[in-house]
Amino acid sequence: MNERLRRLVRIGLAVLLVVTGSAGWIVGQNEYALRERQVTITGGAQPLQGVLALPKRGHGPFGLVVFVHGDGPVDATHETFYRPIWEALAQAGYASLAWDKPGVNGAPGNWLAQSMDDRARETADAIAWARQLPDIDPDRVGLWGASQAGWVMPKVAAADPRLRFMIAVSPAINWLQQGRYNLLAELAAAHATPVEVDAALGRRERNLELLRRGAGYAEALAAGAADGMSAERWGFAERNFTSDASADLARVRIPVLLMLGGRDVNVDVADTEAGYRSHLPVPALLQIARYPNATHSLVPAWIENSGVLSTLVAVFAPRRLYTPGALTAQRDFVARVGG
Repeated sequence: MNERLRRLVRIGLAVLLVVTGSAGWIVGQNEYALRERQVTITGGAQPLQGVLALPKRGHGPFGLVVFVHGDGPVDATHETFYRPIWEALAQAGYASLAWDKPGVNGAPGNWLAQSMDDRARETADAIAWARQLPDIDPDRVGLWGASQAGWVMPKVAAADPRLRFMIAVSPAINWLQQGRYNLLAELAAAHATPVEVDAALGRRERNLELLRRGAGYAEALAAGAADGMSAERWGFAERNFTSDASADLARVRIPVLLMLGGRDVNVDVADTEAGYRSHLPVPALLQIARYPNATHSLVPAWIENSGVLSTLVAVFAPRRLYTPGALTAQRDFVARVGG
């Protein structure tokens, strides 16, 4: 038996012992000081299937953090990944609201048919709905968003002066710059040769040429482009590839917590930090939290890069999925600026 196999056997035995002997402890680790309600958010283009997570203790009205998802078919809890954050925010006296993206879990609509403007309107409609709830203080509402939400939240914040704050996790400034950075980072991680890098950049430029002149999906396929995209994904790219947060950030005048991971291969965090410093009109309202060993999701790289460890931590200690200090930074920021 080689060392790698012995290691896997030891892990398997450890998991078996924990599962069979500590089921109660596991359940405890996955319980949160929250009162979750399934809600239907109305008033927008279509009803949204949501979860309202109230602090377990205390009486309302509570402040509210409205969650704006990143890319992909994300459900209201982000497959439970949001719950440790919701609990941290609850410690600051804030509830949290999130919803299934259109088309996810049977929700009406299709998230791939949305532009960033559509997503901003959807978020604004959800805020308007939540402000009418008796459990929510309409004047203490803030935003939380990750990744692609960086092109959505500034639009909402610029249009709604009543918002209290914005927490931006791993956002980008410019869609095209972010895509190029991500491509090059993935190629570097795969140890691609210079020839392979040039070929990948050439394919990317061919796709962009087609998008710039409004080529449809059929034309893109005929040109040997689209890089395995579905017709819906190509349409999503058509609607959004020119996105840039600069102008919207210049109109944001609320406190912003910008959270960045030093091991992010999706977003150029140096470019993001420079953009936020440059475009936000009131520098004193920007707080930056940097986590050198964290990934795009603010997970320690040594956990995220191991399938076994990721699974073990997610099951047995889900709060530890986040890099040390990330949850308390959000709690403390909201407690300080949220009133």
